[in-house]
Amino acid sequence: MSEHPRTVRHRGGTGARAVALPLALATAAATLAYGAAPGTAAPAPAPVVAAPVAAAAPAWATASADGFASVDALGQNGTYGGRDGAIVTVRTQAELERYATAAEPYVIVVAGTITMNPVGKEIKVASDKTIVGSGTSGHIVGGGFFLGQGVHNVIIRNLTIRDAYQGVWNDKDHDFDAVQMDGAHHVWIDHNDLRNMADGLIDVRKDSTYVTVSWNRMSHNNKAFGIGWTENVLTDITIHHNWIRETEQRNPSTDNCAHAHLYNNFLEDTPGTDITSSYGNYARGGTRMVLENSYFQGFRNPVTKDATATLVQRGSVFSGTSGRNESGGTAFDPRTYYAYTLDRAADVPALLKSGAGPRGSLGTTTASGPATGTTASGTIASGAATGTAAPATGATAAALPAAAATTLTVARDGTGQYRTVQAAVDAVPVNNPSRVLISVKPGTYRETVKVPSNKPHVTVQGTGGSRKDTVIVFNNAAGTPKPDGSGTYGTSGSATFTVQADDFQARNLTISNDFDERANQSLAGHQAVALRTAADKVLLDGVIVEGDQDTLLLDTAAKERLGRVKVTNSYVVGNVDFIFGRATALIDRSVITLKKRWDGSSGGYVTAPSTAAGRNGILIANSTVNGDVSDRTFHLGRPWHAGGDASLDPQTTVRDTYLSAAVRTTPWTDMSGFSWKDDRFAEYRNTGPGAGSASSDRPHLTDARATAQAVDTWLGDWTPTAS
Repeated sequence: MSEHPRTVRHRGGTGARAVALPLALATAAATLAYGAAPGTAAPAPAPVVAAPVAAAAPAWATASADGFASVDALGQNGTYGGRDGAIVTVRTQAELERYATAAEPYVIVVAGTITMNPVGKEIKVASDKTIVGSGTSGHIVGGGFFLGQGVHNVIIRNLTIRDAYQGVWNDKDHDFDAVQMDGAHHVWIDHNDLRNMADGLIDVRKDSTYVTVSWNRMSHNNKAFGIGWTENVLTDITIHHNWIRETEQRNPSTDNCAHAHLYNNFLEDTPGTDITSSYGNYARGGTRMVLENSYFQGFRNPVTKDATATLVQRGSVFSGTSGRNESGGTAFDPRTYYAYTLDRAADVPALLKSGAGPRGSLGTTTASGPATGTTASGTIASGAATGTAAPATGATAAALPAAAATTLTVARDGTGQYRTVQAAVDAVPVNNPSRVLISVKPGTYRETVKVPSNKPHVTVQGTGGSRKDTVIVFNNAAGTPKPDGSGTYGTSGSATFTVQADDFQARNLTISNDFDERANQSLAGHQAVALRTAADKVLLDGVIVEGDQDTLLLDTAAKERLGRVKVTNSYVVGNVDFIFGRATALIDRSVITLKKRWDGSSGGYVTAPSTAAGRNGILIANSTVNGDVSDRTFHLGRPWHAGGDASLDPQTTVRDTYLSAAVRTTPWTDMSGFSWKDDRFAEYRNTGPGAGSASSDRPHLTDARATAQAVDTWLGDWTPTAS
């Protein structure tokens, strides 16, 4: 079958697109108040804006899609939603409907739960819209969205759409979907939680095309995701990094798709539940499907195809599956249309359990979640847009920064302003008063980097499609002699990347220490730090930090100084004490990867806190601890009383986290003569084969204590926001 004869201009990547901001976004802290009373359906009035100045919209407001939704076709240059319009915050159905159906472009921030009336109502979304949940608070209950013929350039992100279920499992009477499109094009559905609807969760129908569905959780439904319902073989769709679980059929069903590219999805049928899968990925009619590096757990008939369809399979994992698993024919090469990077299939379950669905934050301008080999998901600030609170009587546009961040570009090949990251840091003015973005092009930068304390407000961000594309790496260890003969580096001095400046951020890159222990057995001191922070208000979002011993040192500038760090949507890799230090640190929605020792043996310690008394230490929450290591060989932590300081009160709490069988049944242990039982180590509501019941050797928090050790309070009065 020949390719369908549409004119397509292919793009070379999936990154963010440069934009010229409209007047509504180029105001200094402009607040656009709309005074319509609740429930009125008046058209959106023209905003009154202040005199324009150079301003930067929040990154999530200017995000653009990857996959087929990024392809230039049908007169639409990729999918970027409402980035050219005002940002409005809505809290009622009337407000949401008013802006979603308007002719003008809008970024619509849903800041709360909106219950649809009547049940099953699907708001008819017009072109050029971004509808995004504020943090995890944006819920649409009892209804969804409809995109009709010709509607294009629509983004639906970070929402929970749920509970239109009418009590009939295979409901033939109620066509209540979370998202339905009939003849739409250039649509991106990303990082949503879709569940418990009366019909399908997503329906892509009637020649809808140039669609990307990424990083969603789809669950507890009879029909998950249907595509087609047409005799025409036209639809182009990318489906990646979705967690589909406890759904019976259409997982997805692709009918007459010209190009269906499915990769890095996790299909899970859990034994012992009331819901049993009938089939997984299904290529119907004239569909051409490419299926790569997905993970199928417990599914019946995981991959099926009609005799008329072509389906190419490669790299997937099938665990506990049964029935049909089919492929055949030649389909197409997705790289002809767009660039993408695959994650290992074995990593997919942990990756999606921690990364799919709505995020507490979404801020970079690229699509995806916490994957090695995928574009980093950023953060969307909880609350209204950029922190402004819209009154109940109308939507309010977000207050925007008064000026755009200064940007310095780094490229090894000389196409940037600087060839090294350190050169760009050196160019940041001393005591710079506002954000400086160091934009680092893909490549391997073998150097050490230090951001000194007199250069705050620095962001270092990789620009590649994957956090693996931009790598900052060096190989010093504690025992490595300094070139000037003045001794060895010591543990803290071995760091590849050192942050001493407050309000630092890093995104979409890898920071590594590749010290070779095997080749340096004669060297005393094998601690080899990849990243050391010794500052306050440090945000690491969508990064990989990898090494062996002492990978991530979360420090403070001095014992009496506060140092707070948030690590989110990220990977931390190591084996011995590889998350350690005296900072107050939150590791949220991330993957902690356990690594074997240089000699191939398993065994190690995840954390080694050295917390000062009266301070919060290390909190690991909503994450995954796993790795290719032997069972029952890793401790979750041990107390580091640095320098033998008995006044310290080390603390690690691990809560709401999946623990693999690598975790010991007694997960805490002593260190250097100090008993862990004299310090603060605890768990709460962990799952997985490495979790265990409370005992004297495995303390669990009470519900009351867990409330005091929660994600939203751990860092005190600092709420990290990507900028």
